[in-house]
Formats: sequence, structure tokens, C-alpha cells
Amino acid sequence: MDNEDLKFAVVALSAIFFVIDPLANVPVFLSITGELTAQQRRSVALRAAFATWVILCFFAVAGGLVFKAFGISLGAFKVAGGLMLLLMSIDMMRAQPSPTRSTKEERDESRARDDIAIFPMAIPMLAGPGAIATVMVLMSRASWSPTRVPAVFLAITLTCLCAWLMMRSAANAERFLPKTLLRAFERVMGLLLAAVAVEFIAGGVRDLVHLSQ
Repeated sequence: MDNEDLKFAVVALSAIFFVIDPLANVPVFLSITGELTAQQRRSVALRAAFATWVILCFFAVAGGLVFKAFGISLGAFKVAGGLMLLLMSIDMMRAQPSPTRSTKEERDESRARDDIAIFPMAIPMLAGPGAIATVMVLMSRASWSPTRVPAVFLAITLTCLCAWLMMRSAANAERFLPKTLLRAFERVMGLLLAAVAVEFIAGGVRDLVHLSQ
């Protein structure tokens, strides 16, 4: 590996890590898993991190082909993700269990826990439009180089591992926080999550307008 390949590896790790920003997603993780036990939260954290790894690796390899095959633009993907995230944020601001993550029956609860790991944690909070676009751009720059392509996948792996460790640690520490504080925190995070959703939607609309010109 020469200096240029080493620089590319550093850039890939920095870009993927900061666009995913595992630390910033920890408060969202705590808020949306408020109805789960500590063990269930650790399970969700592991599944969310693994799902993020699978999604990003998939789009790194075949993202461009998938978007072309279905006629989907990145702008449309951003709008769809933003709308889904906005629905979740409304439930969080009302401090009410979201229908997407909890129901009365045990089987539905199990299904809801799976949904939390995939949405909104894996998509769009961790493996969001920005992260997907980043890995696709990095792979295009790597040009299937035998040294640069592994660097992209190593960066994805290290970032997902870091995200899992942060969410797992937060799930353990959260047990010592009072419920009243957590409810207030959930409302604040719901508002911030709504702002993120609006940014996703606005960015997608800008991309779609740009494509139509």
C-alpha cells in the first residue's frame, strides 16, 4: 500500500464515520427504545449495527445498479426516508409509544423490536441517504482497486462496530436515569428528529428539482 492508498483509507474512514456519526445517534436510540428492557436494547443495538453494515456494504457493491434498475434517484430516497422519520418523531414529541415499535400482543412486540433495529436506527439514522451516497462515491473513486476497495469495507466495519459499542454502553447507563427526565428528553429528541426529517425531505426535493432542470 503506497501513500496515496493510505490517504484514501484515512479519507474513507473519516468520511464514513463522520457522516454516520455514531455518538449523535445514541440519544435517538435511547429515546425510541424507552419501552424495552436493557437486554432487549442490547439486542436492538446489535441488530441495528449489523443491519447498517449489511446495507452499506450492499450499496457499496451494487447501489448504483439498484437505483438504476428501479429508476430511483437519491433525491427520492431522501424524501421517502424523511417522511418515515417524521412520522416517528411526532410520536416521540407526544411521548407516546409509536405503533411502529410497540403493540399489545407478544408476537407484535417481537416484530416491533425488529422494526426498531431496521427503522429508524439502521435506516435512515445510521445508514441514511448521506451514508449510502458516501460509500457509493468512495467505491467509484476506488475503481475496484485491490487495496482501496478493502479500505472502504474496513471503514464501514469499524464505524458499525463503534456504533454498536456506543449504543450498547448507553443502554446500560440509561437504567440509572429517572423516567421523568427520559420523557422530557424523548420530547426534545423528537423535535430534533423532526428537524432532521425535514432536512432529509428538503435535500431530496432540491436534488429532484436539480435533476428536472
